[in-house]
Amino acid sequence: MLGLRELSTELKEEHRAVKETVHRFAEEVMRPAGIKLDRLSDPSAVIAADSAYWHVLRKYRELGLHKGSFPATFGGLEQDVLSSALISEELGWGDGGLAISLTVSAIPYVLAMLSPDSEMQELVRNYCADTEGKMIGCWAITEPDHGSDWIWFEGEHALNPKCAPSVRAVKDSDDYVINGQKSAWVSNGTIATHAALFLTLDPSKGMSACGLAIVPLDLPGVSRGKPLDKMGQRALNQGEIFFDNVRIPKRMMIVEDPTLHNIVLSNLLSGCNTGMANIWAGVARSALDEAIKYAKTRVQGGRPICEHQNVKLMLFDMFVSVEAARYFARQVALYNRAATAAGGLPALQYAAAAKVLSTETAFRVASQAIQIFGGQGVASDNLVQKIFRDARASMIEDGVNEILALAGADRILSEVTV
Repeated sequence: MLGLRELSTELKEEHRAVKETVHRFAEEVMRPAGIKLDRLSDPSAVIAADSAYWHVLRKYRELGLHKGSFPATFGGLEQDVLSSALISEELGWGDGGLAISLTVSAIPYVLAMLSPDSEMQELVRNYCADTEGKMIGCWAITEPDHGSDWIWFEGEHALNPKCAPSVRAVKDSDDYVINGQKSAWVSNGTIATHAALFLTLDPSKGMSACGLAIVPLDLPGVSRGKPLDKMGQRALNQGEIFFDNVRIPKRMMIVEDPTLHNIVLSNLLSGCNTGMANIWAGVARSALDEAIKYAKTRVQGGRPICEHQNVKLMLFDMFVSVEAARYFARQVALYNRAATAAGGLPALQYAAAAKVLSTETAFRVASQAIQIFGGQGVASDNLVQKIFRDARASMIEDGVNEILALAGADRILSEVTV
């Protein structure tokens, strides 16, 4: 990280070892693959059998990074929350889109641990044992007409039938029958083998009667749209999933109680927003690294541009922003893990704040990096313009930043302070 230091006093030798291992993976495997995948004109080529994506996925699994936070009883490594934050940051440094694909893949299997059913628990063990990338998860929540509605899962808004999810499950004897569509923004949508499927059990009750199913995506009635063609994060596969009378056994509906659903969703939104914060803090750091390296070698006025005051001031402003995002994201992760371990709920407003801060920092710092590079910064073969495009999408995915801010403000205003 050039002249940047690691200020966290909580880091032990094992943390530093994990950080170094993942950074090497990010630098040697993720980054070159991400650049290559970004340049493919057809998003279907990103997931072709000979694509660099599958090499990244297999290397990630071979390192055991996919099972880091799972309990040992399921074959996991039981990594602490700081290790998870460090891993996410380094993955983001390598490639923001690939980082999302790799980390979101675990979501169905994390949630499957909620079920006491032996088959669901075996699914988790199989995922932890998968070093070849045969099992891939997705978080199937966003819909064409219901994206930000999921963030307003409590309060008056949640009771509005117009805000009810379009994907619906109807009980039929010992089964559920699922119909509806998830939108093109489902990460891993066209390659996932399993979905964490958020749906409604009674649309007349709006968002207040939702459930969660873990659904194998090879069942009859499941179909996919084509991979989404995007401006940025082109290495991240996204696409629609359709459910046409898809029948699942009751054991796959792991959350039927609306109260439990809200607890699960609160935890998941908090965890995913914090994970996004860690990832995009790493992305922001990568833009700063590129700008510093270039400023030291690019000569104007007879000297490196890093010796010009305007460039120095810009670099320092970028440095302050990156460090603030990195450490706020980590502290939120540590606090919320402690809160849930004590039997409480995570502070969603802090997770939202961390996601907003990191994504907007990544976008702004990438823009500043382009300015430092000058005309070279907008050249199609320059990494910083890719980082800039990738970062732009981050302010929309996993909750549009403005909606997260409004939801966070409501929680701040509703809390009693002493």
